[in-house]
Amino acid sequence: MSKTARQMHLNLFIQGIGHHEAAWRHPGTDPMDMLDIGYYQRLSQQAEAAKLDAIFIADALAINQHVEFGPFNNFFEPFTLLAAVAAVTKAIGVIGTASTTYDEPYDVARKFASLDRLSRGRAGWNIVTSGNEMAAQNFGLEAHPEHSRRYARAAEFVEVTRALWDSWEDDALVADRAGGRFTDRRKIHSIDHAGEFFRVKGPLDFPRPPQGHPVLVQAGSSRDGKAFAARFAEAIYTAQNNLAEAQAFYADVKGQMPRYGRTPDQLCILPGLAPIIGRTRAEAKEREQELNAYIVPQYGLHQLSNNLNIDLFSYPLDGPLPEVPPIESINGGKSRYQVFVDMARRGNLTIRQLIHQIAFGRGHDTFAGTPADIADHMEEWFTSGACDGFNLLPPNLPGDFTRFVELVLPELRRRGLFRAEYSGATLRDHFGLRRPANRFGRAEAVA
Repeated sequence: MSKTARQMHLNLFIQGIGHHEAAWRHPGTDPMDMLDIGYYQRLSQQAEAAKLDAIFIADALAINQHVEFGPFNNFFEPFTLLAAVAAVTKAIGVIGTASTTYDEPYDVARKFASLDRLSRGRAGWNIVTSGNEMAAQNFGLEAHPEHSRRYARAAEFVEVTRALWDSWEDDALVADRAGGRFTDRRKIHSIDHAGEFFRVKGPLDFPRPPQGHPVLVQAGSSRDGKAFAARFAEAIYTAQNNLAEAQAFYADVKGQMPRYGRTPDQLCILPGLAPIIGRTRAEAKEREQELNAYIVPQYGLHQLSNNLNIDLFSYPLDGPLPEVPPIESINGGKSRYQVFVDMARRGNLTIRQLIHQIAFGRGHDTFAGTPADIADHMEEWFTSGACDGFNLLPPNLPGDFTRFVELVLPELRRRGLFRAEYSGATLRDHFGLRRPANRFGRAEAVA
């Protein structure tokens, strides 16, 4: 196959001990690794040695209501975990999740400025509006805010956060010991924001991050989510499991960017991929079946019922998915609702088959095959306008990630599709993103 100058971006999505919902039951994993910071550090060092762009940590602000069936959320909150990872790595990006619905702009701006500084320019913010409706009761609300209102708040939240990062010009900290001047006060600015959701005076109490702004990452694929991504995101984690739909999503989001004064090269679209790797196709299929044998069907029924807003326990497992409520009734994750419904309808799947398909990646692309098969699959998506790379979701960790590094990465490199060495030091460098200019420039500071 021909080589190309354009190369994939690859991130490792660390979700507990694997993305398969029954990974914790597999003899190749240790559930207690989830509470060992050394486990996350070792995985991150392995990903850095493989020259991946970043590791990614998701977050939820409420316990999984079916936690009796498994550890489906990360236990560590992202800032603590990523700070520990940054301390033992030198080049790989560290991307963590913070909610625009249940956090505050000043706090998030300060935390990510700190993470970017201690990692020397490797931080990224996965911006979520929070899909777990149970989070509302943990933050003093009776109910989860309505979907479009969450995105309206998110847009203002990001605007305020970016202004706070800019509130210190890059050379505001002078540390002139002889002259007795610690900062140039003219280069530290109040932002004086007064909007619908927030009133923030500023400035931030921390110098501008090394990257200017940590990289902005987003994961929504609803209409509101795509518009938000076109306006703000510099990387998107999207759940696509069909090539034609991935191509349509890619064209849609990148096609919206010019209306916000942005160009397509300012955004990397990275669908999730759960690779099931065997040295033969038969071995890959056996590994898929082995993992699915550990599934607890009750958990899958609970999850589907929650996502689709319908009680599926009264329907036969080996029967078809029944008619589901309209997407307008969903106030959690609209994009994941649509992914699951499309998977069932397109494949004429039974409820059990749908549970098995989403067990690996919750609607992300799952592909079983040899290393060459997986490389072919990735290359087809990458070269046909469906993505700029992938967010890797190994079913088991660390085993399936090790298989990917040892078996698939050499094949991608042989084809010229993935780097052999880092060409820069920051996450923006890895993603090929420009460092944003400071909006305040040489304006006078507000006392």
